[in-house]
Amino acid sequence: MLNLNPQKLKVMAVKQEIKYLTAVKQEKRQKKYCRFKKLGIKYVDYKDAEFLKKFLNDQGKMLPRRISGNSLKFQRKVAEAIKKARQMALLPYVTDLLK
Repeated sequence: MLNLNPQKLKVMAVKQEIKYLTAVKQEKRQKKYCRFKKLGIKYVDYKDAEFLKKFLNDQGKMLPRRISGNSLKFQRKVAEAIKKARQMALLPYVTDLLK
């Protein structure tokens, strides 16, 4: 049987905890990009409801730039297209489980 004093046991316990405090390796996220610039789209069509649904969440709210990855120029165009599509009743203002 081992003869260890309580101080050595505390030190051993602390050493074991330290190895669990290291950062867990995380996968790198893909860099966000503006799909309009990448695909060369110059006009956002308000009549294409399926395409505009990509920029809405499940409740029908517009996704912000930091989530969608759009540039400022195209985020404004998407917002205007979504608003026009809502007025034409192609997209709902409020909904549950849109997608």
